[in-house]
Amino acid sequence: MVRRSSGLTARLGLMLGAAFGICFLTGVLSHYIQHPPGWFRWPSRPVQLYRITQGVHVATGLACFPLLTAKVWSVYPKLFARPPVRGVLHGLERLSIALLSGAALFELVTGLLNIAYWYGAMPFGFIGAHYWTAWLAIGALLLHVAVKLPVARQPVPAPDKAGRRSVLVLAAVTVGVITLAFLGQTVRPLRRVALLAPRLPDVGPQGLPVNKTASAAGVTRVDDGYRLTVVGPDARHALTLADLDQLPQYTVSLPISCVEGWSAGAEWTGVRVADLLKMVGGNGRVRVDSLQRTPGYGSSILEPGQARDPLTLLALRVGGEPLHLDHGYPCRLIAPNRPGALQTKWVSGLTVMST
Repeated sequence: MVRRSSGLTARLGLMLGAAFGICFLTGVLSHYIQHPPGWFRWPSRPVQLYRITQGVHVATGLACFPLLTAKVWSVYPKLFARPPVRGVLHGLERLSIALLSGAALFELVTGLLNIAYWYGAMPFGFIGAHYWTAWLAIGALLLHVAVKLPVARQPVPAPDKAGRRSVLVLAAVTVGVITLAFLGQTVRPLRRVALLAPRLPDVGPQGLPVNKTASAAGVTRVDDGYRLTVVGPDARHALTLADLDQLPQYTVSLPISCVEGWSAGAEWTGVRVADLLKMVGGNGRVRVDSLQRTPGYGSSILEPGQARDPLTLLALRVGGEPLHLDHGYPCRLIAPNRPGALQTKWVSGLTVMST
């Protein structure tokens, strides 16, 4: 029988703390990319950066499930020790554990519901709740570490090394299995073992996954009267699809990288956004508007550097074929190093902003 020990608990705590810390940092980064404060700027290069950071965020979040389970198992008897509070320091320790456990469990469960698209199970706004609880969890983690430092310096009895090793190996193997079971939603060679992945990188219209369909966005058809409006300080243009087809066409290889952790690369062909902006002047940020009629990401903002990056397109085709309606027909934004939620589909207009 494996014996619980302070050494085992400490090592599990280090593993969990490292995973949770990485998950927290990449999660805050993702939040700032999608909801940027005034001081925040996100570069367009390297083009795969968001794909990597968000993949790491989801992977480390999933890794926390078995690590947290093992950590709770290692301290389980202490949770019901009597008396429940034996002084100020012990009271702070119990408070930090309660806050940390509750916030960590909330983060992991809501994150899992998000990547599985089970929003009906959350009677609250996921984005705000998940973001602010993450700060509560990291604060509780720092408080817990500070309280436990004096305890960590105390001598401990000889550990059960074989038993400790078996628990750590089991936790590591479980982390590896769970990671592989999700990794196939991005890494195509692993798709056959992606038993837990809610999306696969080659399943969907034109061989690409879809989060929000045209029907869900309220875009049932695009009629012959479609016009792309491009507005700037010097001019205003209303371009038909024929007009867009007559402009210089470029092909780029870029991924769609979604906050749920899946991503899929493709070859996109269309008009450079920078070329469209030259027609109307201005050097500011660009608002990208959509035909989408339902709430949520009906527009997005392109920072000046990203808007004028030669890889940023209004894509008309993917894989050489006209876009499927679910992929944003008649045209969609595709830009490097950008979350999929901000790769606006069914684009109706570009407006150069004054500030």
